[in-house]
Amino acid sequence: MGNRLTRIYTRTGDDGSTGLADGSRVPKDAPRVAAMGEVDELNSTLALVLAEAEMPDAVRECLTRVQHDLFSLGGSLSLPGQCLLEAQASTRLERELDGFNGALPPLREFILPGGARAAAACHLARAVCRRAERGLVALERDEPVPPELLRYLNRLSDLLFVLSRVLARDTGTGEVYWCKPARPDPEGNP
Repeated sequence: MGNRLTRIYTRTGDDGSTGLADGSRVPKDAPRVAAMGEVDELNSTLALVLAEAEMPDAVRECLTRVQHDLFSLGGSLSLPGQCLLEAQASTRLERELDGFNGALPPLREFILPGGARAAAACHLARAVCRRAERGLVALERDEPVPPELLRYLNRLSDLLFVLSRVLARDTGTGEVYWCKPARPDPEGNP
C-alpha cells in the first residue's frame, strides 16, 4: 500500500464539516459522524484492554480480530449504503461467546464493573459498545444502516461482558458482585 496521507491536517474541516469516504461532506455533529466517532472510541477502548500484559492468548486474538472488524464497521459508516463488515462476523462472535462462556461458572448474581485492570477495561469497552450501538440506532432513524452492523455491536457487547468475566477469573482477582441493599424495616428498626 502506498502513502495514503501525506499530510495529517487538511484544513477542510475548519468550517465544522467533515468528508465521508464517498466524497460527500457532512456536519461534524451529524448522526453518521457521531456513530463513526463512537465506533472509533470503542476500538480505542479495546486497545486499552489489549495493552494489559496478562491476558490469555485466545482473548488477545479474539479482541485483535474485533479491532479489525470495528475498523470495517466504521468504514461502512463512512460509505453510506455499503457494508464492509463480513457477513459471518456476528456468527463468529456468537461462536467465540459460546466458547468463552462455556468455561465460566453460571451467573448467580449481578456483576459490577471491576476486578483486575484488564477486566475493568473490558467492562468499560462493553459500556462504550452499548453507546456505539445506540448511536447506530439513532442514525437508523434518519437513514438506512446495514442490519449486520447493529447485530455485530449487539453481539460484541455480550462478548465483552463474558470476556470481562474471563479476565477477572484468569487474573485471580475474581468478579465483583453486586450486594443487594437490605430492605429498610417499615417500623424504622435497624
